[in-house]
Amino acid sequence: MPDRVFLAWSGGKDSALALAALKRTRGARVVALLTTVTDAFDRVSMHGVRRSILRAQAASLDLPVFEASLPPEASNADYDQAWGCAIARARAALGPVQRIAYGDLFLDDVRRFREEQSLRLEYTPLFPLWGKDTTKLAHEFVRDGYEAYVTCVDTAQICASFAGRKYDDALLRDLPPCADPCGERGEFHTCVVAGPNFAKAIAVTVGERTRRGNRFEYCDLVPAD
Repeated sequence: MPDRVFLAWSGGKDSALALAALKRTRGARVVALLTTVTDAFDRVSMHGVRRSILRAQAASLDLPVFEASLPPEASNADYDQAWGCAIARARAALGPVQRIAYGDLFLDDVRRFREEQSLRLEYTPLFPLWGKDTTKLAHEFVRDGYEAYVTCVDTAQICASFAGRKYDDALLRDLPPCADPCGERGEFHTCVVAGPNFAKAIAVTVGERTRRGNRFEYCDLVPAD
């Protein structure tokens, strides 16, 4: 029997790629998604995606999602508490699961935080995409038929005009050389609405753009139905 795994799910492309990688691994079976949500905004933290789209993703993937509720400007202590509560709820519903997978790619400080948190909250972290070539991953994502949109841009790193664009070959060509094609340094965040492992596409329209903190450009994705 493969080990059961929770997947830290942001709703973006790296989460989708991590899910695909785990499905190719005989020793792991994803049984639930864990997602941080900022309650005051009713949106996925950092990515700014509506909670309704998050739940549509989970339904299309046929996986339950357990939300870790955060306040705006959450501290690491807030995150620990919320993440621990989400893990506890998931375990209460699904039984003991010891492994949580992340879509992190190469940032050592992020991985170190996950590993330190895993000791505090008593789970084993997995990194199925770790060390993979991000240029190759980006092009594989597009080639494999995923559909995603850029939902948040760090305007200190790339142009605000990328917000709301489809994540496709044209976008990859337009990214400046300084930007990681997977946005691993926080250049941008995405929302996946279709692709492998999705039973059906999530119909969305591109809505208004909003600047927060004089730096982060968010683009609202609105469920089409």
